[in-house]
Amino acid sequence: MLRFAGRDTNRLLQAGDPDPVEWINSTGGSPIFLTCEHAGRAVPRALGDLGIPTEEMERHIAYDVGAEGVARGLAECLDAALILQRYSRLVIDCNRPLEAKDCIVTQSDGTVVPVNADVTDPERSRRYVEIHQPLHEAIAVALDQRQMSGTPLLLVSVHSFTPIMRATGDVRDFELGLLYNRDARLAERLAETFRAANPDVTVRLNAPYNVDDVSDFTIPVHGERRGIPHVLLEVRNDLINDARGQQEWADRLAGPLRLAADRIEGTA
Repeated sequence: MLRFAGRDTNRLLQAGDPDPVEWINSTGGSPIFLTCEHAGRAVPRALGDLGIPTEEMERHIAYDVGAEGVARGLAECLDAALILQRYSRLVIDCNRPLEAKDCIVTQSDGTVVPVNADVTDPERSRRYVEIHQPLHEAIAVALDQRQMSGTPLLLVSVHSFTPIMRATGDVRDFELGLLYNRDARLAERLAETFRAANPDVTVRLNAPYNVDDVSDFTIPVHGERRGIPHVLLEVRNDLINDARGQQEWADRLAGPLRLAADRIEGTA
């Protein structure tokens, strides 16, 4: 099990602030375990509006647009457990190690975040301890319990990506990315099963970025260290920016995911 730093009694989260962790279908019977680290847009009351216009919180810089809806749809389709993170990644990115430069960003895709400009070490630690740690503690405990039971287990982290980067103009002209680092088992099987069921969709491995130990957390810590098959899903967010698109993509992914899991030795 993971080891975490001690709690700080000088709290960031106050009465009325949401819990950072939300469980969906925690007793789901599927061997697939779902996470969604960038689901929410909540901001602790103590941090106000982060110093940015309200409309910026609608952009991908604040959360993974559509990822929560897709993750919830998958949880229902697969009867899978899902854990969601409620706070905006502009507060702290819960898929980054604390030491990563973009764990707490001062600027994201051209938007300056004034409240983050002079974050002190104690303030940084409070965000980590109160928001980042509870999510990954919950994931670690749940995976510990499932592994101890001896049942098959696969980890799927659900995300979305923007088709165009505002700051650079970079265009991502594909619909689905399947990401991994050292263990390609689930990503490669899912690429096969998804392409077979959706020949009209462009699927790429390790796009729009590569998973690594420096800039990612869930896959290296909860997937690779445990040796369980895993994949990070990236769906282009213009395809899932409403409830209809989110359900469509949950339906598209559910069957291929189940089939890919069955094709991996020991998970049939």
